Amino acid sequence: MKNLIKEIYQSIRILKNDMINKYYYFRINQVKDPYRVMFRTEPYKFIFILGHMRSGSSLLTNILSSHREILGYGETHIKYTSEFDLKKSLFKVYNKTQNTTRLQDLKQLRMNHKYLVDKVLQNNIVLDGNLLTSEKLYSIFIIREPERTIASILDIKPHWSEEQALMYYLNRLSTLERYAKLINNKEGSLLITYDQLLNQTDLVFDAFKKVLGTESEFSEEYKVTNKTGIAGISDSKENIKAGCIVRSPRKLAQKITSISIAKGIKQFENCVSTLSEYCSFVKNNV
Repeated sequence: MKNLIKEIYQSIRILKNDMINKYYYFRINQVKDPYRVMFRTEPYKFIFILGHMRSGSSLLTNILSSHREILGYGETHIKYTSEFDLKKSLFKVYNKTQNTTRLQDLKQLRMNHKYLVDKVLQNNIVLDGNLLTSEKLYSIFIIREPERTIASILDIKPHWSEEQALMYYLNRLSTLERYAKLINNKEGSLLITYDQLLNQTDLVFDAFKKVLGTESEFSEEYKVTNKTGIAGISDSKENIKAGCIVRSPRKLAQKITSISIAKGIKQFENCVSTLSEYCSFVKNNV
């Protein structure tokens, strides 16, 4: 009897998920405008978190996605060849974040969020750079100093050499500079560093509110979901599951050579300089 009840429940859940999937697909794809969906008067706005691996982008994504006006979960891995791929992002984010096990969570079916957020850490994702210049897309750049970044990359990718981790870091920062020059809009882009997110949190949150025009405040506490801590989507290390900002650094066994650190610092400083010229940014406390 218990097995029969379990099978019935499973069948109902699958049917419900399928209906919700079709519902989202219908609302999103019946309207040609990439920023609009059916039964909704206001267009969506999008937030791209443009960073690199181990930059604090998962922490940032969780903080933003826990705001009531913003929806997201991590990296969608959608390749943006044009602004019409934003439809794919809408569909995937709503499906992946829908909790159909609790009736009260079906309120998400209203699709009344103001922003959708996606995290972009690789150079082969934004294939149409002009998309970044859309007035309905906001770019938040997050970067981190090289020593702990490279050590942390090697921690999650032990099959990489130090040279591979360094080259990824250098190339990615160079790409972020290119993006900032292309966007060239201080009202639609913001630069923060991982250190600022941890240690100047209130200033960073004020900057979010100013750039995004949100009504309510941001919080250091965030929702932990079934996507939090999943490798390939989010940070897979333990701190991200705390549900709040953890400021104490993890112990890292990898030691980075002084040559790699020097190369990383040079590129990091160049990136900060370029992004500060083309984006709004959080000024360090003196």
